[in-house]
Formats: sequence, structure tokens, C-alpha cells
Amino acid sequence: MAQVQLNVNGKAYVVDADPQMPLLWALRDLIGLTGTKYGCGIAQCGACTVHLDGKATRSCSVPLSAVGSKAVTTIEGLSPDGRHPLQLAWQEEDVPQCGYCQSGQIMNAAAFLKQNPSPTDEEITRAMTGNLCRCGTYQRIHKAIRRSLTVKP
Repeated sequence: MAQVQLNVNGKAYVVDADPQMPLLWALRDLIGLTGTKYGCGIAQCGACTVHLDGKATRSCSVPLSAVGSKAVTTIEGLSPDGRHPLQLAWQEEDVPQCGYCQSGQIMNAAAFLKQNPSPTDEEITRAMTGNLCRCGTYQRIHKAIRRSLTVKP
């Protein structure tokens, strides 16, 4: 065990953990931020997506030792009041069915839109490939991403 310093959602944390522990488990089990979900454990489904220095990252495959001083943003830190344009569009389009993958979907979309604020439909589809939804709400996800470009918080 070691003391690991993390910067999560703009707040400093010190956790006692094995430096090889995946970031996902530190977020959920040690810090108590449970919005980031465990899906597959091998970085294939996207349920655990967070931002690491603004880049969409699968937290199940990132050891704490690789995080260092990078800023971690979880779904809880995306918007202090839940009024990020994507979160509002998700509600307006009634995207979630079971909801399990949705935080990862939103975090992936937010990082993508930060890099490409005026995407084409094809670019949205390509960017979201790899974030799996077991309920198949892909059309609503796509529609919500498109809607978020016009939503004002």
C-alpha cells in the first residue's frame, strides 16, 4: 500500500492504495464517487469512462500510478448542478433505459465535443463507437449529442 494523491473533480484526495489499483476502484471504493460504472474490466465497453486531463479514458485499465498529477473528471464533476448541455439533452431525449452505460456515454461525448464542437453525424457515430449500450439506445444517444449542441444550461 502507498499514499496516492489524486486530483478528482477539482478536489485533492489522498488514498491508501496499491499503485497498481485501477483508477475506477479508487474512485468508487475509496473516494465514494459511484457514477463511474464497472462494465467489462478490460477497457472495451466504455462504462467506466472518465476524463484524464480532458481526454476520455477508460478508468478500469488505468493504474493509479499512471494518473500522477493529471486532473480526473468524473460524471459527478462534469457539472456541479447536473446542467451540462449533454446531461440536459440526455433528459430531453429520454436516452437512458437501464442507464448503466450512460455516464460513460456522456463522458465520452463531452470529451469528443470539446475537441470537435461542430461534428457531422458521421463523426458523432465514429466517436461513440466502442461505448456499448446493452439496451441499444444508440439512436437516442446520437440524437441527444446533436441536441446538446443547441441546449443552453
